[in-house]
Amino acid sequence: MSFKTTYEHWLESHSARRTGERLRRLQEGHGHAERTFAEQVWWPAFGQFHDLHPEYEISDFRDGRRYLDFALIRGRHRLAIEIDGYGPHLQRISRTQFADQWMRQNHLILDGWKILRFSYDDVAEKPRMCQSLLSQYMGRWFGGTGMHAAKLTSEEKDILRFVLRENGIIKVKDVSSLLHCHHEKSRKLLHSLLNKGYFRSGRTGQKRITRYVLADSIKIEELGF
Repeated sequence: MSFKTTYEHWLESHSARRTGERLRRLQEGHGHAERTFAEQVWWPAFGQFHDLHPEYEISDFRDGRRYLDFALIRGRHRLAIEIDGYGPHLQRISRTQFADQWMRQNHLILDGWKILRFSYDDVAEKPRMCQSLLSQYMGRWFGGTGMHAAKLTSEEKDILRFVLRENGIIKVKDVSSLLHCHHEKSRKLLHSLLNKGYFRSGRTGQKRITRYVLADSIKIEELGF
């Protein structure tokens, strides 16, 4: 599916599970900067939103409630992702509020969170740099590409090796030639890799995807083969 469709389904699924302040925060707090990050950084890198939570509620160190722009939750691993804009509100912030921001971050770390912060300017103007940083993080903490937990078959590995050597784009006929198999099996293998997040769809025909594009952040050294 396209970014727009997947993104909208993702937000709808989180909205359906929330009520009260948590729902209001998602509706009002998830704005342009967060969407830009989702579209220009996260989606090109991973092609899905599994385990990523928008406007994630946490307990404040002063027994209140606060919200992270994004939280990646995988088992016991918790990553807070914050998008920081540079604007008039920073000039109006008090010394107490400034200190409170860093104390909040310190307590997150003490509670076992990892934290990545991106400026809005980098997200909007240098998205590939942000994608690379996320990819390195995933490789460091999860191994391989990090976001792709499902095991690869030997045929899927052959497909990835091939596309990494080429220009990052592959078609059904390429797989059929590589593996000496029928088009239908080739299409199923590519669709499996699409679902696992290794590919995103390229140009589509009237009914079927005609080519598959490697997720931008994936590098051969990160795949472990």
